[in-house]
Amino acid sequence: MEDIKVPNLGQAASAACSMATNFLAPVKTERQIYENSMLEDDPNANSVVPTSQEDRTVPRWGPNHKGAQELANLYSTGKRTQECICVGICITLIAVNSVFVLIKLRLENLSSIAIAALCGIITADFGSGLVHWAADTWGSVELPILGKNFLRPFREHHIDPTSITRHDFIETNGDNFMVAIPVLSKLTWDFLTLSEMEMQQRFVWTCYWFLLAIFVAMTNQIHKWSHTYFGLPGWVIWLQELRIILPRKHHRVHHVAPHETYFCITTGWLNWPLEKLQFWYILEMIIEWSTGCKPRADDLKWAQKRS
Repeated sequence: MEDIKVPNLGQAASAACSMATNFLAPVKTERQIYENSMLEDDPNANSVVPTSQEDRTVPRWGPNHKGAQELANLYSTGKRTQECICVGICITLIAVNSVFVLIKLRLENLSSIAIAALCGIITADFGSGLVHWAADTWGSVELPILGKNFLRPFREHHIDPTSITRHDFIETNGDNFMVAIPVLSKLTWDFLTLSEMEMQQRFVWTCYWFLLAIFVAMTNQIHKWSHTYFGLPGWVIWLQELRIILPRKHHRVHHVAPHETYFCITTGWLNWPLEKLQFWYILEMIIEWSTGCKPRADDLKWAQKRS
C-alpha cells in the first residue's frame, strides 16, 4: 500500500507546486514590459526592444507621438478654469473639516479612527481602479462635454505617460479634487448643524468619509509620483518603497499595451487580487456581451495615430 501512496503523493505535490507557480506568476513579464511600454526612467529612449522598423523611426509613445500632441492641444481654457475652481473649493473644505475633526477628536476613538483610515485607503484604491478602468476602457474623446474634458487625459496618458510629470498641481489634481467636493461639503454641513451628541455617535464614520475624500483627492498626485523618476522628495520614495502609496515599478505593469490590468492607483494594494480574480476581464465580457462595444477601441485608435 505504501508503494502506491508515495507516487500519488508526489503527483499531488507536483500539481500543487505547478498551480502555485501559475497563480503567483507575475502579471506581466519583464520582456512584455520592455517591448510594450515606454521606458520612462530613461529620457533618451522610447522602447527597450523595438519590434519593427517603424518603431525605430516613429515613436510609439512620448511627447512626439502625433496622437499625444493632438490630445494635449485639446486642453482648453474652460477646463483649466473648472480645475482652478475645484482645487480652491476642495482645499478650503479640507482645511475647514480638519479643524472640526481636531475639535471633536477624542483619544478613546483613536483605534477606531485608525481602522477608518485603513478602510478609507482601501476604498479609495478600489474607487481609483473602477474610475480608471471605466475611463480607460469605454467611451470616446468625441463624446460631448465628457470626452474632451474627462476622457481626453486618459487617452493622452497612455501614449505619453510622462506628460503627467509636466502638468502643474492644478492640471494634475483638478478632477480628483472635484470628486471630493460633495463628500466634504456634506461633512461640513453635518459639523455645522448636528448636535455634539449626534456628531460623537457618527464620528468614526465621519472620519472614514473625511479620510476617503482626502485619499481620493490625492490619488492623481500619487499617480504623478509613480511616473516621476527624477527629483522626487526622499519621503515620497520612502512611502513608495514601503508600498504605502503606488510604487513606480508596480505601476509600470498597467502601462504595458493594451493597458488592460492594474488599474488601482492610490496604493495599488488591490491590483494583484483583482487581476487574479479576473475582475476587470469579467466586467468587460459582460459589458461587451450586453452592448456590443469593444473595450479600449478609442484608446487603440489614438495609439495608432503615430505619424
